[in-house]
Amino acid sequence: MGSVVLRVDNVSKTFVDGSVETQVLKGVSLTVARSEQLAIVGSSGSGKSTLLHIMGSLEQPSSGEVFLAGKSIATLTSQQQAQLRNQDMGFIYQFHHLLPEFTALENVAMPALIAGLSTKEAHAKAQALLMRVGLEHRLQHTPDKLSGGERQRVAIARALVNDPKVVLADEPTGNLDAKSGEAVYQLIRELAAQLGTAFVVVTHDAQLAARMDRQVMMQDGVLVNGAQA
Repeated sequence: MGSVVLRVDNVSKTFVDGSVETQVLKGVSLTVARSEQLAIVGSSGSGKSTLLHIMGSLEQPSSGEVFLAGKSIATLTSQQQAQLRNQDMGFIYQFHHLLPEFTALENVAMPALIAGLSTKEAHAKAQALLMRVGLEHRLQHTPDKLSGGERQRVAIARALVNDPKVVLADEPTGNLDAKSGEAVYQLIRELAAQLGTAFVVVTHDAQLAARMDRQVMMQDGVLVNGAQA
């Protein structure tokens, strides 16, 4: 384990619908170290996906702060937060969200192009990552020509193309068979070790969670065990 790359400090979140207030997170604190693989588990509605979205600045907390590499996300403008998501964070979802009209290579290169790399540079980085995840023979295939496991490996490569400090994954194996899920898990472990990237994984998959470096459990908006690194 290395230095702390992500810190959640006393974060709460309340959703308001008319006169109804629902508190989804209640004073959550958490740290994630460089290259650590952290699993967040809990039943549906426990608040784990909301916590992941707040970590990724996709939602704002009602109170508390999130720090990435020591910098408070709340102090950044919306444009700076978007840049942070593009360059310092990667995102993986249960459903890969690949653009159907683009090849695997083009999908992976997209965040690098948005970050300002030339097409040549972006495609070179994308190709290197697709080789790393075992898809060098699929560079020019569109998502409909790929298996579920292959699409998820493309999504992982896309999440890593800008060398993020942390990758946030929401049910990354939830739509895969056991063999493909195992391949994704092995890939996460390998890339965390080789690249130093931290992975925070929200999952219902007890086997996946048990094999990560650390597990925390969300229950009714509270971390009930393993709250600190």
